[in-house]
Amino acid sequence: MSEYATNPKAGFDYEILETIEAGLVLEGHEVKAIKTGKASIKGAYVKIVDGAPYLIGANISPYQPANTPKDYDPQRSRKLLLSKKEISALVGTSQAHGLTLVPLKIYAKKGRLKLLVGIARGKKKYDKRESIKRKDIQRTKERGTFEE
Repeated sequence: MSEYATNPKAGFDYEILETIEAGLVLEGHEVKAIKTGKASIKGAYVKIVDGAPYLIGANISPYQPANTPKDYDPQRSRKLLLSKKEISALVGTSQAHGLTLVPLKIYAKKGRLKLLVGIARGKKKYDKRESIKRKDIQRTKERGTFEE
């Protein structure tokens, strides 16, 4: 599977509890743009509107700016394709206290573009400090300069 866009801050800002794979409703030129690396899901989120999940805040730049439709909005809301069972599960978890839906990555699977959505809980400041400390210790171990 090839990854086209990732959300690097998601793992730092959120504790990912569960992931769900969703399809994306895209236009043809948006698919080409994503496959050439012109997509960003940094700062994007998933919101359920009228019983349907939408990806909000993702930026997909035009594939060929001269040939892109005049009314094209790179940050428009894009519908996610999920089964009714998965949507009802997402509605239940998103309404639970402190949980949010975060896009993690856009990738290709069997010729189709998929979005990995994480059900996440926001980390507190001390949790973030702890993860930074773990990364630093791991980095020094790899260098061979770590002493316990």
